[in-house]
Amino acid sequence: MKVFNVDHIGIAVPNLQEAIKFYEEVLGLKCEGIEEVPEQKVRVAFLPVGDSEIELLESTDPEGAVAKFIESRGPGIQHIALRVDNIEKALEELKQKGVRLIDEKPRYGAGGAKIAFVHPKATNGVLLEISEREKK
Repeated sequence: MKVFNVDHIGIAVPNLQEAIKFYEEVLGLKCEGIEEVPEQKVRVAFLPVGDSEIELLESTDPEGAVAKFIESRGPGIQHIALRVDNIEKALEELKQKGVRLIDEKPRYGAGGAKIAFVHPKATNGVLLEISEREKK
C-alpha cells in the first residue's frame, strides 16, 4: 500500500456557512465548493491547504454519523483521510494484516473519491479514512 499524503482532515461542524466564514475570513482560505453526499447524510465544504484539504462536514440528518458525532463529542476533527494509489489493494492489505475495518469495500465519497473507513479501535482512537481519487 502506498500512502501519498494526508488527503484531508474532516471537521464536523453544526453550521457549514458559519464554519466557512471563519476559515475564509480569519484564516484566508477559500471554499472551492460545497457538495451534498446523500449516502453519508452530509453536506461538505472543501477548503484546499497545499496538497491537502480541510473538509467541513455538516449533517443533513439528525441520525447521520456526523450529527451523532457532534451530539456525543461536540464539533471538531471527525476523521483524517490518507490518499492511496489503489484503495482495493490497500483494503486487502489491511485485511491481511488483521486490521479492523468499517468498510471492506470502497464506497462513494465527496469530491468523487472512492473511500473506506478503518475502525478507530484499530488506530488508537482515530477514525481513519482511506481515499483514492484523481491526483490534482
